[in-house]
Amino acid sequence: MEPQLPHNAADETAEDLDAPLRAAVRRLSTLLGKEIEQQHGEDVLQLVEDVRAASRDLDAADAASEVQRRINSVPLETAIVLTRAFSQYFLLANSAEQVYRIRSIRGAEDPESWIPRAIRRIVEHGGVDELRETVKKLDVRLVFTAHPTEAQRRALLTKLKRVSQIVGEATPEGTAARARQDRQLATLIESIWLTDDLRRFQPTPIDEARNVMWYLRSLYLNTLPELLTILRDELAKYGVELPENAQPIRFGSWIGGDRDGNPYVTPQVTREVLTLQAATAIDIAIEFINRAMQLLSVSSSLTGADPELQASLARDYRNETLIDPAERALYEEEPYRIKLGIMREKLRRTKRRITQRSPHVDGDDYQSAEEVHADFQVIRDALRRHGGDRIADSELLLAQQVTSGMGLSLAVLDVREHSEKHHDLLGELFDRFGATLGERRYCELNREERTRLIAEELASSRPLVPATIGQEDSPVSAASRQTFDVFRVIKESHGIYGKQCIQSYIVSMTHGADDILAVALLAREAGLIGLEGEHKHADIGFVPLLEEVPELQSAGKILTQLFENPSYREIVRMRGDVQEVMLGYSDSNKEAGVITSQWEIHRAQRQLRDVAAKYGVKLRLFHGRGGSVGRGGGPTYEAIMGEPAGVLDGSIKFTEQGEVISDKYTLPELALENLSLSLAAVLEGSSLHKQSRHSPESQEQNTRIMQFLSDRAYDRYRVLAQDPDLPSYFVQSTPVEQLGDMKIGSRPSKRTTSEKGLDGLRAIPWVFGWTQARQIVPGWFGAGSGIKAAREAGYGDALKSMQENWLFFSATVSNIEMTLKKTDMEIAAYYIESLADPSLRRIFAQIKEEYELTVEQIEWLVAENALLDRQPTLQRTLDVRDRYLKPIHYMQVAMLKRVRANAEPNSEEIQYYTRALLTTINGIAAGMRNTG
Repeated sequence: MEPQLPHNAADETAEDLDAPLRAAVRRLSTLLGKEIEQQHGEDVLQLVEDVRAASRDLDAADAASEVQRRINSVPLETAIVLTRAFSQYFLLANSAEQVYRIRSIRGAEDPESWIPRAIRRIVEHGGVDELRETVKKLDVRLVFTAHPTEAQRRALLTKLKRVSQIVGEATPEGTAARARQDRQLATLIESIWLTDDLRRFQPTPIDEARNVMWYLRSLYLNTLPELLTILRDELAKYGVELPENAQPIRFGSWIGGDRDGNPYVTPQVTREVLTLQAATAIDIAIEFINRAMQLLSVSSSLTGADPELQASLARDYRNETLIDPAERALYEEEPYRIKLGIMREKLRRTKRRITQRSPHVDGDDYQSAEEVHADFQVIRDALRRHGGDRIADSELLLAQQVTSGMGLSLAVLDVREHSEKHHDLLGELFDRFGATLGERRYCELNREERTRLIAEELASSRPLVPATIGQEDSPVSAASRQTFDVFRVIKESHGIYGKQCIQSYIVSMTHGADDILAVALLAREAGLIGLEGEHKHADIGFVPLLEEVPELQSAGKILTQLFENPSYREIVRMRGDVQEVMLGYSDSNKEAGVITSQWEIHRAQRQLRDVAAKYGVKLRLFHGRGGSVGRGGGPTYEAIMGEPAGVLDGSIKFTEQGEVISDKYTLPELALENLSLSLAAVLEGSSLHKQSRHSPESQEQNTRIMQFLSDRAYDRYRVLAQDPDLPSYFVQSTPVEQLGDMKIGSRPSKRTTSEKGLDGLRAIPWVFGWTQARQIVPGWFGAGSGIKAAREAGYGDALKSMQENWLFFSATVSNIEMTLKKTDMEIAAYYIESLADPSLRRIFAQIKEEYELTVEQIEWLVAENALLDRQPTLQRTLDVRDRYLKPIHYMQVAMLKRVRANAEPNSEEIQYYTRALLTTINGIAAGMRNTG
């Protein structure tokens, strides 16, 4: 077998990349085939080859029948081997593809790399002063989430990472070095084959936190220092300095803080995750200090003693336990090493203090990252005064910047909760202890009345929460106690790790200003906000998450109402006049379809930009992007550059989740490429897109046409979404019900609110099911009807102009085109005919009709004879991948039929079938390069 690989760079068309890529896949495939033969015999390997050949050489119906016949003719254990064989071919192929993505990066000329090119463009169009000002504002925040879309276990990902590393080491065939490599690869492949593909247990939030820490450790120790060096060196070419206190890229996390719909993220879990993160952060800081100690063998007998360094050491020596006398004597003439050794010991004690939850002791451990930063500064200043400028401003500066950025908490932890939870708690408080509502209860108030009531309470000084709220005999419910306990944990954590550890409280399903004011009031009650007296403070910011179309359309109104409230405006002022707003791609897509979702998010950004400017507030947009197009995914650079003019001002925040994390950040060179890409896009977007690229007349026309197109696409999408039989169709024609069995995340697939059917289903399983069955409705449905209607209304030429000149529109079209290419109506039809009730086939007829229309309209719009003609490498590799995906799809349908037909769900037979079914899900996820 020789599956071809998709190429990640859309603009890469070099034919010479194909041959070495095919050779690498052939090499790995041969080794896997030998392993299968060794473990299971020649007959099983031949079965794999026969199924592959049938899927390649026969038409769909005959191929499906042949695969079914083969499966029926072998024992269940062999059927599982068959599905695992195809799945693991894709895993190995993906590892090889990563190697050749890296080689493509290495082959690029330095001036055309992301950061050099962005800096050069800024200087050419705006000058050096513009570059200097843009760099000062740079604040890119990548937030890792535990959203369950990574189908592969970390036990496999670590082995696959090593496979990529070995394949990436160029060795000629026929050499002893090549033979040694093949033995290493064979060992790894054997280990992969003997490792269970499936998780036996549901991961906990703690497991998910450990997984992200695995990536962050490498990013902090390797990737971020290199990125900062590249940025600093490129800026220096134009006489621009990267400020020493700059944090151009920061990492955040939702894991342990995202409570929305996840009952397992309790206040105690938040505490535990922060403790784990702190331990990892301190270990990383110690590693930087160990590196510095090897470098800083600077002798005072040569440079002379530095009075300020000596004074700092004198203060440290007051605590005699911080340094061993023998070590102090050994390094008597190397004071920098002594200082670093004391810093290391204080970090160890800080770790012990945090783990044991003991109080900080001044001079014995660190209370905050600022103290670590200050000690680094003492060393760097002393070095500068004694001829060590290069050391002070290179490795040591990097250590200082990286450790300062991660603080004592590794990554900034966001807290997220559903808006209903806060109103539930306030309802209990107001009804029993708080305001006089007459004959009415809090839940009976409309939104305007609630806003007024909460605003009055926020402006008052009386306490609302009783002192007994945290006790067992508390008069509020257990659920409400837990909601309030989260605020207490935030307050407690600020005291342990510093206020950097949790900076934002995100409110899911924000429908109005009352949803944000409610959280601000609860934060005040927990001591996180103080609006009176000399000690006013706002230790945390509040982030509305706008997820559904009505809320996106009301984005400006919601923000205006908040800024018009004097108490809230004071909170924003104390937060540096920065307001963060999160935009939800997934739920808006599920509700309205891809065209309307993308357009309403774009319009919301314009509204938010204008309102923030009116009130003198800096806007930080937080994009809740997923891996798939249906959840806001797609190329990061194009997405950032396609934002409305003036939205970017150096600051942006977006999520990284699931298979996107492993794809982007497993290998250091790919991690550097992706961080560089994000940084470059924000640099360019902030500097070169302050004003619209279009005339006012053109803007007005584009907006009018886009609204028309969106309305028609929305109408078509809602016909499908509101079909009463769609839930049955979706469940019957896809393996969505098996998502929970995959055990790929701690969070349930449905929200814990009262929503039923598709409304209660989260966006991840929504996209997951459609993708597995190759319908991928969330990625394109409605687009064809919208474009056709616009053409019929006389907008054809304007659409062509929009495609050529409007980056937002062309990026949206490109993403839709890619999902159309990944859609396969032939395979989808096989799922429907094999699994769904015949009465539901009318829905498939609608989907197929819209698919064919959308393909036709997209090909017209981009002037192609076939999808992806402009990207021949990607087109070719997706075509080849399809040939190897087909047998897995046929096997999945076979296993779904058996699982659904078996009357005894706990029988040994059904467990075998379920295992085979879940293995096909893994295989399709690997072949498609995404799940949800």
